[in-house]
Amino acid sequence: MNVSSAFVRFIFVLLSVIFMISFAIGSSAETTSWTYLWGTILGLVTGGILIAIDILCKRYNLRAFNTAIIGLFFGYLMAQALLLIFNAIIDITGAHPGHIFVEVTKIFLFLLGTYLGVMMTVRSADEIYVSIPFVKFTPTAQVTKDLLLDLSALSDPRIIDLAASGLLNKRLVIPRFLLKDLYSQEEDSDEMTSAKAKRLLETVRKLETVPDLNIRFQETDFPEEKDVSGKVLRLARLLDADVLSAEINRIQMAEAEGVRVINIHALSKALKPLMQKGEHLKIKILRQGKEEMQGVGYLEDGTMVVVNGAGDYIGETIAANVISVRHTPSGRMIFCNISEEGGYEEEYT
Repeated sequence: MNVSSAFVRFIFVLLSVIFMISFAIGSSAETTSWTYLWGTILGLVTGGILIAIDILCKRYNLRAFNTAIIGLFFGYLMAQALLLIFNAIIDITGAHPGHIFVEVTKIFLFLLGTYLGVMMTVRSADEIYVSIPFVKFTPTAQVTKDLLLDLSALSDPRIIDLAASGLLNKRLVIPRFLLKDLYSQEEDSDEMTSAKAKRLLETVRKLETVPDLNIRFQETDFPEEKDVSGKVLRLARLLDADVLSAEINRIQMAEAEGVRVINIHALSKALKPLMQKGEHLKIKILRQGKEEMQGVGYLEDGTMVVVNGAGDYIGETIAANVISVRHTPSGRMIFCNISEEGGYEEEYT
């Protein structure tokens, strides 16, 4: 928790104590020391509840908060409309307006209208085309989020190839405070720090030249936050954006903040070829192949594996070495030779 948040919480706890002491004095026939003590305890409890609510809502960004506020406004209007109709029905029928059934029905209609207003606004936020300060409503067709780059992503040389692939077009956003930090590091007396900053700035310039990438810069800053990584997470929450990072430890920190991190290493692993030449695998031979002494097995995803010299091992699990991977109209095929070291092993049940 930064200094600003702590100060705001202290102010609200202090205000809660002051208000509750005033309430205790006003509600007591005689003011004593117990009156002040009771008001102070009630104020501290109220302040604690406010802080607890703040902690529970920490994972929600400003856009979600503003959407809920607008939903409350629409819900209030809907509730008032329902009450007006109900009051008109009461007047026409001549029912007693103070009857317990009438009062309970009014409460139910008010809660119903407010709830429907909030929920319909939240569900349809992307379909509302209005311009309100600090609120960004986007069309339904835009289902992808912006990607904030952090320093670790800029340090990874694969970011240039990834940007050139077209997958990140019109999605990449670089916070301006990252560039300010790099410019300050560029002037650092330490040669390694200065050289790294220059390299990262050169990466940014290359990203700007990638066709159709349309990289954007975000001017929002958090001067009270000293840690650049913390700034990136706060900005992601504010913009309801994801973070593109090459730092594995960043994922756990981001999950605590309610921010999704897309890790470059995870992307690279996901795009790694199914099998490469020289890799070892164990496969159960299920049938004969087309060629003499070939055996055929299948991986869990259905990929066919053809093993040379495995025609006599049907029904057994053998060790094999990959010699090639071919792509066919029906899928991928892996060609192997029996492993000289592993031999084969019986399939136990």
